[in-house]
Amino acid sequence: MEVILKQEVEFVGSAHELVSVKPGYARNFLIPRGLAILATESAKKVHAENTRQRAHKELKLRENAEALVAKLGKITLTIGAKAGENGRIFGSVNTVQISEALAKEGFEVERKQITLAADHVKELGSYVAKVKLHKDVITEVKFEVVAE
Repeated sequence: MEVILKQEVEFVGSAHELVSVKPGYARNFLIPRGLAILATESAKKVHAENTRQRAHKELKLRENAEALVAKLGKITLTIGAKAGENGRIFGSVNTVQISEALAKEGFEVERKQITLAADHVKELGSYVAKVKLHKDVITEVKFEVVAE
């Protein structure tokens, strides 16, 4: 029996995917819980149209992300922090400060899109953060932590 999944179901498929499952599993589990709908001819046509529109939107988002990657590769951020004599800073630098520094440069990037090699940066120096702009587009941003 073919169904169209409304959301991701473990070991079955991801959201908006047309999958074939056993009839009992579809009737007794997926459809009653709202995880899937029956794949009739009209539902398949709607699904195909939605997939086409989603692909078009996805392409535009990816193009915007790739354009942003070209700009982000050229900059180096400077983040000021209070530091002691031995080069250790009071507190730490995390994704929030990097996001704020990017916003000052004119790039709107959420902190959830930024990952550091270590959770927190606790010393002065140069570091690299990864920025995930799209599920397929990831870039690195260089930043330097300096004493204020």
